[in-house]
Amino acid sequence: MPSLRTGKHWRNRAIVAALVWLALMLAVVLLADRITPHDYATLDLRHRLAPPLGFGGSLAHPFGSDELGRDVLARLVMSIRVSLLIAFGATLIGATLGTTLGVLAAHFRGYVEQVILACVDFQASMPFLVLALAVLAFFGNSLFLFVALVGLHGWERYARITRALAMSSNAQVYVIAVRQLGAGPWRVYLRHVLPNIASTLIVTMTLAFPDIILLESGLSFLGLGVQPPLTSLGNMVGYGRDYLARAPWILVLPSLVISLTTLSMSLAGDWLRDRIDKTLS
Repeated sequence: MPSLRTGKHWRNRAIVAALVWLALMLAVVLLADRITPHDYATLDLRHRLAPPLGFGGSLAHPFGSDELGRDVLARLVMSIRVSLLIAFGATLIGATLGTTLGVLAAHFRGYVEQVILACVDFQASMPFLVLALAVLAFFGNSLFLFVALVGLHGWERYARITRALAMSSNAQVYVIAVRQLGAGPWRVYLRHVLPNIASTLIVTMTLAFPDIILLESGLSFLGLGVQPPLTSLGNMVGYGRDYLARAPWILVLPSLVISLTTLSMSLAGDWLRDRIDKTLS
């Protein structure tokens, strides 16, 4: 019993720390323009590769500067905003597409359901990173295209979950009663089915969000994501790899933010799932 209580205590502390970190990231996204000491794209070649404060640096660049003299703190703040906004937008695109197709499959059944399930199986078997590399290399690095492409990652999980839950809801007494009272399909799904399965879909979004962040970071690291002068966390890591020995702070700081954010989102998703589904507690 003591070991069980100790484990639960540390898990609760980890969840609190994760929620605090996510709140901090949200504050950075909302207040990025006000908390940056310099413009993230301003060059200062006289202070290139300046070390962080505490390692011989100065208050002018508390987190150091990069190979072009750009302030690392300003670029880190802007990178957090860009990466999280891309991940949020892409998650919404994937969730909307998958949920819509899942509802259509549950409602029409038959041929429509078979076509949607075939698309789901194709998406699940396709190495998405290879597909993304091919599309971005062929069509170019448009930010809109990049967000839309990243949004297609993982939509099949929403489609499968929505289809299964919608089919289960359709067999419930309250849905049958609503239909017998003359409610149309739009009203049934928008007013009764979707609100009852929304909690599960929200938890799925929180668990898929870290995958989107890592995908965006990986593509930006390879040079196929966010393009200069705009910056992202993966973009910073990509530029910092060439200066790992001379200026490790360029790469270490965004890498740490990526790791802590994905870990925090995973812990928050697990916590939210436990809160919603009481059978798991």
